[in-house]
Amino acid sequence: MIISPHILFNDCYGKYAIAAINVFTLEQVLGVFRAAHKSRAPVIIQTTPVARDYATPQVLTAMVAAAARVYPEVVFALHLDHGNEQHIGEAVGSGRYSPVMIDASHDPLEQNISRTREVVSLAHGKNVFVEAELGVLSGIEDHLQVSASESKYTGPDEAAYFVKSAGCDSLAVAVGTSHGAYKFSGDEGIQFGILRAIQQRLPGFPLVLHGGSSVNADELARINAAGGQMQRGARGVSDEELSQATAYGICKVNVATDLRVLWARVHREFFADHPDRFDPVEPGRVYVEALEKLCTEKFEKLGAAGKADAFLR
Repeated sequence: MIISPHILFNDCYGKYAIAAINVFTLEQVLGVFRAAHKSRAPVIIQTTPVARDYATPQVLTAMVAAAARVYPEVVFALHLDHGNEQHIGEAVGSGRYSPVMIDASHDPLEQNISRTREVVSLAHGKNVFVEAELGVLSGIEDHLQVSASESKYTGPDEAAYFVKSAGCDSLAVAVGTSHGAYKFSGDEGIQFGILRAIQQRLPGFPLVLHGGSSVNADELARINAAGGQMQRGARGVSDEELSQATAYGICKVNVATDLRVLWARVHREFFADHPDRFDPVEPGRVYVEALEKLCTEKFEKLGAAGKADAFLR
């Protein structure tokens, strides 16, 4: 069941958060839908421009539509993540995306506002919800690569000015997380003082946390034990941080890296344990089951388990 983010965020604001999960493959689509069905949790399915290039927009959205028919009680929205004007025009024109994200966060403030305002005008004409981003997250994800020195926290006053000027429906904020596997080191973490100040200037307005993966240290260790060379010593976003962030207006938590780390661990272990095997279906089944478990736990940690029932009455 497709539902507008307006409805989802109005329900969850200040109480729980909705996982927004990036998918590239059939196995990921199946694992996420199976978990949402089992947990009765609303979910946002996300595709990036890189995912659309990899699988083609037609195949990718068709997989999501097919999964929705197999699991008709799953409450979800299909979201274009980190798009530019061309990507958004294609997504809005397809009629399959209910929210889209314009990523102009690397532009100067006024240019970011101008580009976002143009996307809002296009998308709202088709009743499509628009997420924008203010501030710059460090890290690596798909085509994005930003050093720590280039990252920038979202200014609370700028956030209020931006939303009023651009007319977006939600705002992704830079408050200490990053894209990729290495989010924090040492005592760093989400800057709750900044997040609190943004919420005070934008009361009731839905905020988005990019870089919300937990990056389980045990998964990294298992990858390395199976021949990988993942860097260790950094951490992702803890359950406690996510719970606290929800109280400050975070309605949507983006999760991508955890799916990739899990993919690497499952496939490295499978072929290390079964060097004579070559059928992709075999590790694929293992991955779907492991991803279902990961997403189920994520929904529970965000407080979203069981919340889909309210939308199905």
